[in-house]
Amino acid sequence: MSEANRGVWGVDPPQEARMSGAERGVRGVGPPQEARMSGAERGVRGVGPPQEARMSEADRGVTERIEEEFRSAGVTGWLHVVDMDSGREVAVRADEPVVLASVFKVPLLVAFHRLAAEGRLDPAEQVALPPRERTAGPTGISGMRDEVRMSLRDLTFLMITVSDNAAADAVLDRVGRDAVNATAAALGLRDTVVEVSGRELHESLLADAGAATFAEVWSRLDEPGVMERLRALDPLRTSRSTPRDMTRLLSMIWRDEAAPPGECGEMRRLFGLQVWPHRLASGFPFDDVVVSGKTGTLPTLRNEVGAVEYPDGGRYAVAVFTRSPLPVAVLPQADAVIGTAARLAVEALRRP
Repeated sequence: MSEANRGVWGVDPPQEARMSGAERGVRGVGPPQEARMSGAERGVRGVGPPQEARMSEADRGVTERIEEEFRSAGVTGWLHVVDMDSGREVAVRADEPVVLASVFKVPLLVAFHRLAAEGRLDPAEQVALPPRERTAGPTGISGMRDEVRMSLRDLTFLMITVSDNAAADAVLDRVGRDAVNATAAALGLRDTVVEVSGRELHESLLADAGAATFAEVWSRLDEPGVMERLRALDPLRTSRSTPRDMTRLLSMIWRDEAAPPGECGEMRRLFGLQVWPHRLASGFPFDDVVVSGKTGTLPTLRNEVGAVEYPDGGRYAVAVFTRSPLPVAVLPQADAVIGTAARLAVEALRRP
C-alpha cells in the first residue's frame, strides 16, 4: 500500500553471479572477497569502481559515522551512494538483499518506458478501474469510490508521485512481471526480483498475521512469532534488491542509459514530483539542491531511493533501506535518518 499510510506498504555470468544475494546467503555460495567484506569495509576501501574512483583516505570514517546515525535512530541500515559520473561510492551492507516494498515501482516504471519506446505498448492506452477490482490503499485511485478511467501513462504518474497501489498494479498487469524481471536482468541488476504485486503483498500480510484488516496486522506485530511469519518482511520470500542494484538503476536513468533519452527524462520528471519530503529530501534542505526519489514502507521497514543533484553539476544516486525492531507505525527518527545518512555520504563524496 502507499507511503501515506505509514507502514501499509511502497551474456550469462558464472553460477554464483547469476544467483540473487538472497540465494547466495541461503545456498552458501562463496562470494568474491569484496562481497564478503562488511559494509563499512566496502565503504572505506571503495570496492566496486576502478581504483582511481575509490574513496579518499579522508573519507574513511564516513561509514562509521553513518552506522552511528543508524544506531542512534534505533534501526539497522543498508546504504549505497555513488557519484553517477566518477563512480566514487559509500557503502554500508550495500550488497545484502533488502525488501523493496513500494520501491518495486522503480523497475516497473523502467520496464514500462522500455516497452513504450519499443512500440510494444501505447502509453495513452485507456484503462478502466472499477472500485471493487482495485488494490487497496489510502492515496490516489486506491482511495476513490467510483470507477476511474485513465491512461497507462497517467497511472505511472500516480504510482510514483503518491505511491498509488491500484495504479501500480494496473501498470504491472499490462507490463507483466516477467517483463519487469527481464528488464532488471538486461540492465545488470542481478539481485533484483519482483516477486509479488501490491495486492499479493497486502494479501500475504493479512494471511500470515491471521488478520482481517491491516490495522489488525499492526496490532498483532508484537505477538510472539508474528513478525517471523510475515513473508512481506523477508527478502528471501518477497520482491527484493540490493542498495547497489538500485543506485545502478538510478544512475542509468539519470545518464539516459536505462531507456531512450526521452523516456529517461520522463522518469526523472516523475521522481522529482514525489510528494514525500520526510526521508531523503529532509537531509538536503537547500533551495538549489534537487532531490528526486521513491519511498517504500512496510511494518518496521522504511526505504527511499533517489537522486541528489547539486548546482555545480554533481549528481549522486542514493539508496537507503532501514529496519526497526519496534512495531510502531510512527517513528520520525527512522524516517529522518535516511536523509541524514544520505547527506553524510554525499558530503564525503563531494570532498576533494
